[in-house]
Amino acid sequence: MITKNSIHTVNINSINSSGFGVCRIEGIVCFVQGGVTGDTIEIKIIKSKKNYNIGRIEKIITPSPKRKENDCPVFKKCGGCVYRHVKYEEEALFKENVVRDAFERIGHIENVNLKNIISAENTLRYRNKAQYPVKNENGRIRAGFFAARTHEIISCDDCLLQPEIFSSIVKEVCLFAEENNISVYDEKTNKGFLRHIYLRIAEMTGEIMLTLVATKNSLKNQEKFVEVLTGKFPEIKSIILNVNREKTNVILGDECINLFGRGYITDILCDTKIKISPLSFYQVNRIQAEKLYEKAREYMGDTKGKTVMDLYCGTGTIGLCTAKDAEKLIGVEIIEQAVEDAKVNAEINSRNNTEFICGDAEKAAVILKEKNVKPDVIIVDPPRKGLTPKLIETIDSFGAEKVVYVSCDPATLARDCEIFASYGFKIQEATPVDLFPRTAHVECITLLVR
Repeated sequence: MITKNSIHTVNINSINSSGFGVCRIEGIVCFVQGGVTGDTIEIKIIKSKKNYNIGRIEKIITPSPKRKENDCPVFKKCGGCVYRHVKYEEEALFKENVVRDAFERIGHIENVNLKNIISAENTLRYRNKAQYPVKNENGRIRAGFFAARTHEIISCDDCLLQPEIFSSIVKEVCLFAEENNISVYDEKTNKGFLRHIYLRIAEMTGEIMLTLVATKNSLKNQEKFVEVLTGKFPEIKSIILNVNREKTNVILGDECINLFGRGYITDILCDTKIKISPLSFYQVNRIQAEKLYEKAREYMGDTKGKTVMDLYCGTGTIGLCTAKDAEKLIGVEIIEQAVEDAKVNAEINSRNNTEFICGDAEKAAVILKEKNVKPDVIIVDPPRKGLTPKLIETIDSFGAEKVVYVSCDPATLARDCEIFASYGFKIQEATPVDLFPRTAHVECITLLVR
């Protein structure tokens, strides 16, 4: 057994989805934070288990040609990025292989027609949404991000994934909270007012939404707060107080109180106007989302005169962007606010061929089946947990020839594709899309045909 604190010289053979380099010492796997495939490094064992070890880099003897200089001061502490020390082309290739491996190992699908990953043109400042937990640090209010696998808040003056203006707004909110004695929420005691600072930007219009997540439905010195923030940042078109009193890890509560503006912002995606409210889902990388939706449109084929069903439709973005000439677009979404936004999005884009239903996808699909709805194409864009076997069974019963599956988790995608295969569907083509550069996540869009 390898002992803790022992020193070893190792060659890193691969990198995993958490950004750890992988090597073997005496036949036992060892994970090394910051290791890159091709490195020769000296490590110190900081955790020794029967089946694996964890090492810390003491010295880089020969750096890998795939390595790059880390450009973020909190990279090793923050839980957001995992690949800031790796050249982007290597990260993209790794993510492509993650998807391929999931299809083969989890879905038991050999020789899948997997296209090259659609890489991001820009790996900096691409996120249009950020949620900052706040803390009281020696009497000063600070905002940042949770450290990996903890609820310890790491202060971050400027995240390289977020627009620069976000950092400036966050600092101003923290300063206002200090000067006006606004307390900060403590999850251990469940006391305090301010929980999160939540920002969204509509890239094409420049509109910004500022949401304070708090435990009460009124903000101290509310008028002054609105005056200060909108005066310094005229890009802010909406300020909202979101109320979350629960002792929970879920960031947003159900109640939204509009303090300034319309209560939403508007962006343009694939030449489609999109209304974005605090509770609405919207892809965080608009440029890559357009590429994803273009691929979805390609997979759907000609929808003229056809019925398209969009399950987990959110604010209707994917259906409205891809099925513009369909005879009928039916969207299903469980979040009521998102459904209302979807209806507005259809209206502002002069789309009269739409119907949006609020409800659980599985139950709504059964109801639509009972109403004898016969979709030609079904789009699914589920959360990370994927689809249920019951929903897949219902999807099959509609008799649609095509299912376009948008997934944010290759593992559940592969699992579900194996179930689809049992109903006679096969993967005609799949394409990974990197919507989240520098992080561990990868999107994938898959065309399943009967």
